[in-house]
Amino acid sequence: MDRGSPESFTRMGTLGIEEEFFVVDGDGRPTSGSDELVYGSEPPEILDGRLDHELFKFVLETQTPLIEKPGDVPETLRAVRSALLEHARARGFDIAAAGLHPMARWRELEHAEKPRYRSQLDRIQYPQHRNTTAGLHVHVGVDDPDKAVWIANELRWYVPVMLALSANSPYWNGFDTGLDSARAKIFEALPNTGMPTYFEDYAAFDRFERRMLEADSIGDRGELWFDVRPHTGHGTVEVRAPDAQTDPEITLAFVEYTHALVLALAEEYEDGTPGNDHRRELLDENKWRAIRHGHEASFLSRDLEETLDLGEVVDLECERLGIDGIRSVYDRESGAERQRRIHEERGPEALIDSLLLG
Repeated sequence: MDRGSPESFTRMGTLGIEEEFFVVDGDGRPTSGSDELVYGSEPPEILDGRLDHELFKFVLETQTPLIEKPGDVPETLRAVRSALLEHARARGFDIAAAGLHPMARWRELEHAEKPRYRSQLDRIQYPQHRNTTAGLHVHVGVDDPDKAVWIANELRWYVPVMLALSANSPYWNGFDTGLDSARAKIFEALPNTGMPTYFEDYAAFDRFERRMLEADSIGDRGELWFDVRPHTGHGTVEVRAPDAQTDPEITLAFVEYTHALVLALAEEYEDGTPGNDHRRELLDENKWRAIRHGHEASFLSRDLEETLDLGEVVDLECERLGIDGIRSVYDRESGAERQRRIHEERGPEALIDSLLLG
């Protein structure tokens, strides 16, 4: 069985970023490109061993190298994106990014041949067959397994905030869903997704992970697709909530916020601050608000005693953590708003062009 280990948790504050992108043709339409880009050619050096495909042949994932210093994040992220774009264009493809591609019709697109995905399709059926989603995953190293589980528990309140700020997927299968992040709702149809429950400590999470593997509920630990999880292989806490982004500045804002949050929560843990055993149903309510309303969402506060607008949360978080990236994200037009505006003012072709990486 593919198991992690408490011994993986050795370093505090390191970073790794995974971004999912869409392979598109010269007209910006989704097309099967992963066989050629992942298997049929040598990727640029920075992507060697760090470029993979997802369930559909038009979805790729990049991983950054391990980043030791937060100051190195912008250069590394841009280098990975630039390498991917160069690699794709040299082979007649282009790259787009959003939580969902507006023109991706899942019935018409090819699934990957990898045995892992074929097994998932057979086991999960319809929800996985239509899973054309693309997200952003941020890993932050944590130096103690119990601390990592405690931090992941606390991050559950924050992931709806990140999702609301990142909301970038109003269109699915060619129509407007009325949601700002339809990706999140489509992905939640899979098992072992969404808001995780509270875990008392690493031993409790380890028992859960082991039981799921022994029961053949998952094929490997990577199929625990929760919005936030301790990653028992990398020794990190992994935040998986945001939609994928076209603009790297938005991605960088989420990396800054996630890193600052994990370090601040680590201090709370070390100071003996009591954790919050929030009911998952109340956290799910916050997530639903993020899915539906994006930047216009309001949330039950961390103590669940009042309601805060997203803008209020952003102001409080930026002041508390000494960051400013998410304020810039909040102050600008959201991804969902931008997509709808471009579609209304200039039509579907302009919308498709707007999702291409520059």
